[in-house]
Amino acid sequence: MNRRGFVKLSGTAACFMPLAGIAAFQQERYQAPLAKPSWLLELIKINDDSVKSMAKYKVLDQAHPFFGAYTGETEIPNPHSTCSFINNASAALYCPESSFYQSKSLLKELEQALKALLKLQHEDGTIDLVDTNFHSTPDTAFMVKRMAQSYLFLKNSGTPGMEPVLALMETFLKNAGKALVVGGIHTPNHRWVLSAALTKLNELFPNPLYLQRIDQWLAEHIDLDPDGQYTEKSTYGYSGVIDRVLITMAKGLNKPELYEAVRKNLKMMRYYLHPNGEVVTEASNRQDKGQIGNMENYYYPLRYMALKDNDGEFAAMCRIIQDAKIQSLYGSFSYLLEDSNLWKELPASKPLPTSYVKAFPYSGVVRFRRGVWDATLLSNNPGWFTFHKGNAVLQAMRVATSFFGKGQFQSAEIVQKGDVWTMNKKLEGPYYQPFEKQFISPDGDLGKMPKSNRKQSEVQYLEYNIQFSEANAGMQIEIEIKGTERVPVTLELIFRKGGSLSGVDALPGHANSYLLKGAEASYTLGKDSIQFGPGRLEHKNTQLRGSLPMMDAPTVYLTGFTPFQHKIIIR
Repeated sequence: MNRRGFVKLSGTAACFMPLAGIAAFQQERYQAPLAKPSWLLELIKINDDSVKSMAKYKVLDQAHPFFGAYTGETEIPNPHSTCSFINNASAALYCPESSFYQSKSLLKELEQALKALLKLQHEDGTIDLVDTNFHSTPDTAFMVKRMAQSYLFLKNSGTPGMEPVLALMETFLKNAGKALVVGGIHTPNHRWVLSAALTKLNELFPNPLYLQRIDQWLAEHIDLDPDGQYTEKSTYGYSGVIDRVLITMAKGLNKPELYEAVRKNLKMMRYYLHPNGEVVTEASNRQDKGQIGNMENYYYPLRYMALKDNDGEFAAMCRIIQDAKIQSLYGSFSYLLEDSNLWKELPASKPLPTSYVKAFPYSGVVRFRRGVWDATLLSNNPGWFTFHKGNAVLQAMRVATSFFGKGQFQSAEIVQKGDVWTMNKKLEGPYYQPFEKQFISPDGDLGKMPKSNRKQSEVQYLEYNIQFSEANAGMQIEIEIKGTERVPVTLELIFRKGGSLSGVDALPGHANSYLLKGAEASYTLGKDSIQFGPGRLEHKNTQLRGSLPMMDAPTVYLTGFTPFQHKIIIR
């Protein structure tokens, strides 16, 4: 995944000679490379288009302090956009098939961009992510990984007059290295991004300080749980990044044991695939939570491990990405170019699992898949159920009560009882008595009189119990809420934008909001359709106090009062 702040068109194209292994960059000549596959040739063209399209983001005013730098849509010159251009331009100079191959004018622009980048680099070697992080070692590391590859592309391009430009790259990289051996992190994946950047630096400019710092991070061990998931559970964002950089470290440090974490994560991802090729993202702890995305960020690790292990399932997952669109491969190109072995044909595909019930307790996820449909149960999540049938998607189911402003349901765990899976939650709504004399502050300052010293009375209780099982070629959800009586209940079925609903009634005054009181309704997107019901309508209060606000998506509401019992089929 590209770091935030990169121009959308960033990436690196395929080039002429492979950069095969640690020692390859030390050699002046290469053996004849493998023939380029068609997808590689196609991406060279895409990279050319990227170089051309970035021209509008260049700072052209020679009096500007950052002349030659690149901006984003906000028109702020920044290191990430500038580095993105450097990556793309270096690759284009390297590729004989590129319209920019050994281009004298592009080399000049590359030089200008590097001079600007050095001005954007702080004295301590770091750069800023202007959206949020300043003097950021992690963002510097993200940049170094790509810049090290750009250095090799340019060095091996044979472009006349490249030596001064290479010297600028070397200056940036060595300055950054000073930051990477002392700088800190924000998130768990940053440890491995920093370590991979130091690995690439050590390949280019060997330095024992780089290796010592890598060993410090590796001493913390790889944060892989028994499910095969990393701490951040970022299935669309950072898990693929971690797989990618662990491969970089395994290769560059001669630590084959690091491949095992990659294998386990990729094997887990077999069960995180929806029938249409999208991935389950609802359990993520990062900004990709609930986002729509496919496996594109895993393409390089999948291809690498498919060829390394002759793994037909990994090969099948690669082909799912390839078949989606050629642009899905674009972000992986600098990695694919490092090793010409990755240009080989993938092993034969082995069928992926398409019929299973699989629990991932450390991730709080249970996955159901039966051919064309799949469902996901999620603990510690107010959107505790999703259902996919092709491109028709129920992206969340939520339930809330107006119970003392804290009735939004989510369960701390998912418990299996035979073929039934259960979620539970218990709530209390107490009232409070006057303070006893010994707890009263003479000045009446409530800040000195904690509420915990008041005795509780008239305590109200509410208990949720939701059971899930397979039924009627779909899922059956049984909801029971009991305890205090006459508490309003609202159940939400939140569908993906773009489809159409039938069998429901519009809720007046609320766009995209519908009521279901009939036996069955449906949601249709293209050729795919989800049926659901029966409905229930006992009131029209869809926004209960203390519940989450309505989502900007087609939402169907069922309503009632406690004691509430309702069974709904989704198929």
